[in-house]
Amino acid sequence: MTLLSRIVGLCVALLALPAWAADIVVIGNSNVPKMDTLTVQKIYTGKFIAVAGVSVTPIAMKSGSPVRTRFLHEFLDQDEEKYEAYWTVRRYIGKGTPPVEMATAADVISYVQGTPGGIGYIDAVELRPGLNVVARK
Repeated sequence: MTLLSRIVGLCVALLALPAWAADIVVIGNSNVPKMDTLTVQKIYTGKFIAVAGVSVTPIAMKSGSPVRTRFLHEFLDQDEEKYEAYWTVRRYIGKGTPPVEMATAADVISYVQGTPGGIGYIDAVELRPGLNVVARK
C-alpha cells in the first residue's frame, strides 16, 4: 500500500466520523474557576449554585440539539427524557427550575461572557480565543 493510498484512507475515515466525535466544553465567565465533572453535574441538576464562592448561572442548549444530547450523556450520564423528568419533579416540589435554554453556541458564548457567574456548554469546534474553559470532556 502506498503512502498516498494510506493518506486517502485516513482522510476518508476521518470524514466518516460522526458529528458527536468532537469534545464538549463548559465555558464560564472570566470569574468562574475551573471545575471537575461532578461539580458540573451538581450545577446542571440544581444542587450547586456557587463554586469557590462564585454564584453560577448555568445556560443550556435548546432541547434536542446534538450538543445538548452529547452534554447530557457525557457530563450527566442522562438522556433528554430523564433530564426533563428530573426537572419536572424539581419544579413541582419547589426545588428550582432548569437552566435557561439558548438556540446557538453564539448565544451561549455571548451570555457567558457578559454575565458574571455565567456558564454554558458548547462544542469544542466553537471555541475561540479568550473563552474561559472551565471543564472539558
